[in-house]
Amino acid sequence: MAQAMKIAIVDDEKDMRQSISQWLALSGYDTETFASAEDALKELGPDYPGIVISDIKMPGMDGMQFLKKLMGNDSALPVIMITGHGDVPMAVEAMRVGAFDFLEKPFNPDRMSELAKKASNARRLTLDNRALRRELSDGGQIMKKLIGSSPVMERLREDILDLGQADGHVLIDGETGTGKTLVAHALHAVGSRAGKKFVLISCAAFEEDALAKRLFGPMLPEDSMLPAMEEARGGTLVLEDIDALSEALQAKLLNVINEQGIPGETRIVGISNLQEAGKTCEDILRPDLFYRLAALRITVPPLRQRGEDILTLFTRLSEQFAEEYGCDTPQVTAQEAAQLLQAPWPGNVRQLINIAERAVLQSRRGSGTIASLLMSDHEEMQPVMTTEGKPLKEYVEAFERMLIDNTMRRHKGSISSVMEELCLPRRTLNEKMAKYGLQRADYLG
Repeated sequence: MAQAMKIAIVDDEKDMRQSISQWLALSGYDTETFASAEDALKELGPDYPGIVISDIKMPGMDGMQFLKKLMGNDSALPVIMITGHGDVPMAVEAMRVGAFDFLEKPFNPDRMSELAKKASNARRLTLDNRALRRELSDGGQIMKKLIGSSPVMERLREDILDLGQADGHVLIDGETGTGKTLVAHALHAVGSRAGKKFVLISCAAFEEDALAKRLFGPMLPEDSMLPAMEEARGGTLVLEDIDALSEALQAKLLNVINEQGIPGETRIVGISNLQEAGKTCEDILRPDLFYRLAALRITVPPLRQRGEDILTLFTRLSEQFAEEYGCDTPQVTAQEAAQLLQAPWPGNVRQLINIAERAVLQSRRGSGTIASLLMSDHEEMQPVMTTEGKPLKEYVEAFERMLIDNTMRRHKGSISSVMEELCLPRRTLNEKMAKYGLQRADYLG
């Protein structure tokens, strides 16, 4: 549950301060009151974890002066101004200076609660984004997230450090769920552009006209943001699902890249997910754009190639989820470790995160196995190709058959015991046994 946001209430009238505080406290807010703007300024720093509600007319420093001071310290701090009857022009001026909104006396308490909620949500988003930017600007911290000692991960970290120092555009490809966006963040964080803007756009999330406008403009006066190419100027623009760009937008992007010259003012990082579809970015993008981006290229390795990194990641993730849910970390048996290492992991790290969380939850309930989680994840498997050239489906089926066969042997054909260990309903177990040609009679005795 998100921590309740604070609300600083600033008013020289004690009764007004107390009534506002009591009302908002009943709504779940953590309130604090100040009798003057001067007192409040001593406590309200640039990253104040909340919002401010302030009267405009106060002795000493009035609300407008107070607002200007607050905006100078933190222009994204939501400030709701309280005005007297007939002070609407002053309230409009406050909005121009940067106030979030205003309330005119006598105001409806429900309206105040509604504004406080909107302002608090905006503040929480601002603070979360700031924390993320600080984290992503620390190259050392983000590189620590690329966990693993396997040769492919050692090579990936070396590639990030090398290409991060280069200034050319980059293409990142690999299967879904491997962490390509994290690699893009790392490239930015370890390079010379670390202090500049990092803008991330998912090309697949927009219709073509909307994407063209978001990337290149023109923006209307009422739009709240710059075109991405302008917003990222001097920094890094990451285009997820770059293969979703239409021919027209590919041509436009290429023109922008060519106009920038070498080195480009803005670094373009393209991310492609097409490997598992039997295609590559080279098959989709026009050749001149592809070769401009792929001069520097990183292929993020699939999880199944990372060996014992799988166990390291699973352990780390399990510990994190156990702490989050307030329970013990589940212990992994040797058999379960082997199952984790042998699984094909079509969803890669993203799938491993889901498995780790579900393992913690079922361990807290005292039931279920890792094997059952792996099997349920493979129910809807798509025919992705492994590096050995066999469909993953073949590996999944062999894996499932092995698990059921071993479990049936251990329980000497007891269907109820197998159902309990694998957390499978009878119908599903029967269907899988029929599919793999396993007969209960072969395990009796």
